[in-house]
Parts: sequence; structure tokens; C-alpha cells
Amino acid sequence: MKFAVIVFPGSNCDRDMYHAVNKVLGMEADLVWYDNSNLESYDAILLPGGFSYGDYLRTGAIASASDVMQQVKAHADAGKPVLGVCNGFQILLESGLLPGAMLPNKHLSFMCHHEQLTVSNHKTRFTTNYKKGEVIQLPIAHGEGNYFADDETLSELKQNNQIVFTYENNPNGSAADIAGIINNEGNVLGMMPHPERAVEKLLGSDDGIKLFQSLIENWRDAYAVNT
Repeated sequence: MKFAVIVFPGSNCDRDMYHAVNKVLGMEADLVWYDNSNLESYDAILLPGGFSYGDYLRTGAIASASDVMQQVKAHADAGKPVLGVCNGFQILLESGLLPGAMLPNKHLSFMCHHEQLTVSNHKTRFTTNYKKGEVIQLPIAHGEGNYFADDETLSELKQNNQIVFTYENNPNGSAADIAGIINNEGNVLGMMPHPERAVEKLLGSDDGIKLFQSLIENWRDAYAVNT
């Protein structure tokens, strides 16, 4: 399985993401500059955290209009996995690959600490290595992580079991305690907490590694079935 880690001007978690999949999990991965990209050879796309384009206009808005996102959309439309973390989640929302929007944190301050999350849906291709209702600990680092969606969208997310992670102690005011959601097709996941920063005990938690292991194992199962 081969990963592409998309790097925008202002990305700052790209090396963390690369380290997680390549150095810790031993998978083939490339750092792919946003305007020098051909994503056809990749099996999974990772949109890392950071401050793409300095968060000007709105977080993720300018990056969402870049040419590489047309390829990311084609990749997603083909049923291949896409993971967006923090600024990557914001880009997925701005690009329309996931529903909703992101608002400033309720206390209007940047947050950087560990949070406990509940795995609300352990049956996605990103979460099968977790148990139902498992409480995990992942770091957050954001100023605009207050997930918002209208009542109709929230109802659809709940009805379709698209809420994957929820906060135990909602730190930013997110609607329905949402920390991460998946698209209706089950191949595009966006989340504000950072699983790539929690893949080794020395980082304070290795609860994030199961997410990447789930993704890899499910891809291998599908690949073995289809070849």
C-alpha cells in the first residue's frame, strides 16, 4: 500500500504523518507537493495538519481550491481512502468532500493538549482495530475545531452512522461532541485530533496507530479479494 502525504504551503504536520506511515508502520509513502502532483499511483491520500496558506480567508479554503484537490476528489470518487487531519479535515469540509463547516473554538483560543475520545463507529475501514465505544487519547492542536452542521445534516450523520469519533469533554464547542466524521460512502474520514502524533508510547499515547493499522489491513483484505 502506497501513501501520498499532500504538502501545501503552511502544512506543518506532514513530516509527522510521513513518520507514522513510513517509519513506524513501514509503508511506502511520499511527501507530495501540492502543485507537482500525480496521485494515480497512490492507494491512500493523507491531508495533514498545519496552516495551509496561512489560514487566510478561512481555514482550508484556499487549499480546497487548488488543482491537487481535483485529483483528491477523483481518488475519493473511485472509492479509495482519504484521511484529513486537523487542517486536512478543514480542507475536506471546504472542498465539499465532507458535510459541515468549522468555526473558531468556543473560547476563541488555540488549544494544544491531549483529549479523550470515544470511538463511536468502529466499523469503518479506518477504525476496525478499535472496540465499540473504546475511549482513546489523542492530541489536539487547533484554533478552529468547533464543528458545525445544521440540524438536518447532524440528523443525517447520526442516522447514517457517520460520526466516527466524539469528544469525552468537548473542548471546542463542536456540535454533538463531534471530533471526526466519515462520508456516506465510508472512504473519506476527517478528524481534528492527531492520530499521527500518537503512534508511539514515547509520544504519550499510541492510540492513533490502530487507525492506520485498520486502514492498511482493510486495504490488504480488499486487494487480496479483488486480485
